[in-house]
Amino acid sequence: MSYPVRYYCPHCGAVFELEREGYLSDKSVTPYPLVGWEYAAPDEDFESADGVRLVCGEDVAGGEGSDGGERNDGGEEGTGDVVRWTGERSSADDVEDPTRESPCGETLFLSFVRFVDGEEVEPEPERAHTTIATDGPGGPRGTAGPRGPSGPSGFGQ
Repeated sequence: MSYPVRYYCPHCGAVFELEREGYLSDKSVTPYPLVGWEYAAPDEDFESADGVRLVCGEDVAGGEGSDGGERNDGGEEGTGDVVRWTGERSSADDVEDPTRESPCGETLFLSFVRFVDGEEVEPEPERAHTTIATDGPGGPRGTAGPRGPSGPSGFGQ
């Protein structure tokens, strides 16, 4: 049986409901995909994916992932919205820009908890490569650098 579960956009705070099965455990809703997670569109079979890729403000009508066999809203099977934006706005302190127009149209990612061999998988941080400059001084400036303080005590003369 599927249930509407509420989330909010991390960009602008717009609140939405996603119709999903109750056994799925949420990991996070982020403005970026988690490294190693595979995402499905909300009208695809997202229950077999690692998460759902959404666009803020975009209602999505029923598809493979919305059917679930039964409905709890009195509608026909597979005919309701999988994603419904409520018109509300979250006041959570982790919203990037609470003053931004809502809904904002940005992409966001709902990630589910993943398990491998019975153990929860933590997302790997995205790898960042740093280039070390090749131009510039090769070492300390030495005696050609600035002089130290000078004053009435004769220091630095």
